Amino acid sequence: MSKNEAIQSPDLLPITAWLPTTMKEAKKRGWEELDVVLVTGDAYVDHPAFGTAVMGRILESMGLRVAIIAQPNWRDDLRDFKKFGAPKYFFGVTSGNMDSMVNKYTAGKRLRSNDAYTPGGSPDFRPDYATTEYTRILKKLYPETPVMLGGIEASLRRVTHYDFWSDKLMPNILSTSGADLLVYGMGEQPMKELVKLVLAGVPFNEIRNIPQTAFLIDQKDKLPMGMPGWDDFELTSHEVCLKDKKAYSKNFMHVEVESNKQFANRLLQKVEGKTLIINPPYQTMTEKEIDASFDLPYTRYPHPKYKDRGAIAAYEMIKFSLNTHRGCFGGCSFCTISAHQGKMIASRSKDSVMKELDQIAKMPDFKGYISDIGGPSANMYQMKGIDQEHCDKCAAPSCIFPVICKNLDTNPQKMTELYKEVAKHPKVKKAFISSGLRYDLMFNERSRDPKKDAEYVEQLISHHVSGRMKVAPEHTEDHVLKFMRKPAFHYFESFKKKFEEISAKKGLRQELIPYFISSHPGTTPEDMAQLAVKTKKLGYRLEQVQDFTPTPMTVATEIYYSGYHPYTLKEVKTAITLDEKTRQRTFFFWYKPENKNYVKNYLAKNKLFDLTKELFG
Repeated sequence: MSKNEAIQSPDLLPITAWLPTTMKEAKKRGWEELDVVLVTGDAYVDHPAFGTAVMGRILESMGLRVAIIAQPNWRDDLRDFKKFGAPKYFFGVTSGNMDSMVNKYTAGKRLRSNDAYTPGGSPDFRPDYATTEYTRILKKLYPETPVMLGGIEASLRRVTHYDFWSDKLMPNILSTSGADLLVYGMGEQPMKELVKLVLAGVPFNEIRNIPQTAFLIDQKDKLPMGMPGWDDFELTSHEVCLKDKKAYSKNFMHVEVESNKQFANRLLQKVEGKTLIINPPYQTMTEKEIDASFDLPYTRYPHPKYKDRGAIAAYEMIKFSLNTHRGCFGGCSFCTISAHQGKMIASRSKDSVMKELDQIAKMPDFKGYISDIGGPSANMYQMKGIDQEHCDKCAAPSCIFPVICKNLDTNPQKMTELYKEVAKHPKVKKAFISSGLRYDLMFNERSRDPKKDAEYVEQLISHHVSGRMKVAPEHTEDHVLKFMRKPAFHYFESFKKKFEEISAKKGLRQELIPYFISSHPGTTPEDMAQLAVKTKKLGYRLEQVQDFTPTPMTVATEIYYSGYHPYTLKEVKTAITLDEKTRQRTFFFWYKPENKNYVKNYLAKNKLFDLTKELFG
């Protein structure tokens, strides 16, 4: 059965169209043993938006017999971990598409009521710190079999980091889990190199020079030779970080700087009698490389075993979407995208995107609506530096903050062309843009072709809004936005004005919905009062907002924990207690009867009478 036929008739697919999840399924492929077993905290969805499926298909394409253990039960007799026995080469472990703690807990540290990556939404199918828990179990059952870590949880915990849920500094995840190797970032490039070496007979514990990997050695052992061009930079030890918050904060700055370089240093850190070695990252994936990853033979469906357990919300959300690129050069202080996917943009070719659209159009329940064309940020497709040599020397965490780099080509023409091409597809009724938009790119004072910017904005607002377009200014106050590495609020106001002008001109009834964050480091209740006033003036009564949640490997998290900005080592005040956070959040909902007295009293106590008048008359 061809791939196109498979997409047309998912219920008719043989079970061998998916990677095996049981030994019975493996035997149907004629396999009596496995080369690699992948363990994940998510349900198995065979789709390029799910990391386990991508890694599994890459291993398969290299001739390996690979199986998947999805959401194993860690509380019984561990039969899920035992069903394949020990693979020939290694186990690969991931928490899934999210850090397991972010997945399970709210900003208030309360258990979430559902899990978007589990059939039916049950929140009980993954443990806390899933990557570590799974690895410890595997190491106990199969101590001689190597374990490799990957995915966002491993990637963002690859060095000493603050863990919000335990409220303490934790060492790198290799130390806590006992794993043998860690792959950080997007895994295609290091995985392919790892497999080549394993198949060539190189012992797993001698694999030391693959970029974008990390491992531990005894402190008394000699450092392995790096690749030509690699220099070493030693971070402050984990033990010193535990005692000195300033030293820890400065450590993060070095980690972020090296992560953002095209030609980075190898990082070293002493920890618990070991030396952590983090090899520099690969260069940004080429168009050919990223196309190859998306063009693997995915069924594009969840494994059939979930058929009667309910929908997988995360899959339903992206089922009819088109991922056009990876990476983000925004560098927002609270965001982990650039730390995991990279600062530079890796874009697919238009042909690859349209090929995927053809596959989506053949799916039996496709009704003609593409839910999203985008990536981490919707409007960075095909954007890159004008002079690559300049980019190769740059270590700035953002290409667009505090101003848009003059070496960044922000011409959106290729996006406009892609949008039009998708919209012309005979089976597409409407294609929406629901990924985050950077409206500052659309109003770039340094733009080389403002007409192309205007054309993009016109196309976007006229043809790709699903009634409501969501954007994320995050705050209104300049000094808070600087902490966030976000553009000034006047860019949002300009975009709102243009949005309303075009919508009115086209006779479209559609809304622009802004998202904001409370309790971000550097934010005070007075800043939240100013936000309330400015959004009221724009006609908003905010409904969808969020509290800042500290997650590993972000500037904002390091400020939250240490009290210092990693780049300046200046003190930054932050809402830490639940009471402080609740007070800030209250200003979002100043108009609710139950909040009015508190807001009025706070403003009066701080002699902010002008703000009282603005809000309440």
